[in-house]
Amino acid sequence: MVMKKTYCKEVIMTVEAHDSTKQLLYLAKKEKNKRLAVRIQSVALAKQGFTCPKIVEMTGYPRRTIQRWVAQYNKAGIKGLRDKPRAGRPAKLSVHKQPAFCARIDAGPRPSDGKPTLYGRDIQQILKREFDVLYTLDGIYKLLHRLGYSCLKPRPRHEKANPVVQEAFKKTSHRDWSRSPETIPANV
Repeated sequence: MVMKKTYCKEVIMTVEAHDSTKQLLYLAKKEKNKRLAVRIQSVALAKQGFTCPKIVEMTGYPRRTIQRWVAQYNKAGIKGLRDKPRAGRPAKLSVHKQPAFCARIDAGPRPSDGKPTLYGRDIQQILKREFDVLYTLDGIYKLLHRLGYSCLKPRPRHEKANPVVQEAFKKTSHRDWSRSPETIPANV
């Protein structure tokens, strides 16, 4: 294995020969993940013989970051430059319960809900009652968004509105409208 050494303020950066410089630059150019592309390109620059301060100047990333990327590349190649999965807080509503929750929401309100439309507070009560999960109202809206739902609000209708009369109005009234002139003269 051929190794190329570059110097970074008294620290020698060693770049393993996993890939050629040409391959690294090609991979950086084709990579859709911009974070990974910058990492690959930084390693390619180090392999070309650029010093760490010069790479810092070119990329804008700190010296330690560049050194860490080179070390990760040396250890595992391109795979070492990829982001590792990160643990996070587990979801309150487990992945296994989410399809049942979606089916419940898609089915609409039940007579036991006592409402014609499900709002955030109603969904909060359903989660508490049927799934034994507590969410804040803000958390409900974020959960619904993650599951692909969007906030839809029905258009308000007057209680005495007559749809037949409204349709007849839409069909016939536009003929009676008069257009305003393109320019309206100013009062002088």
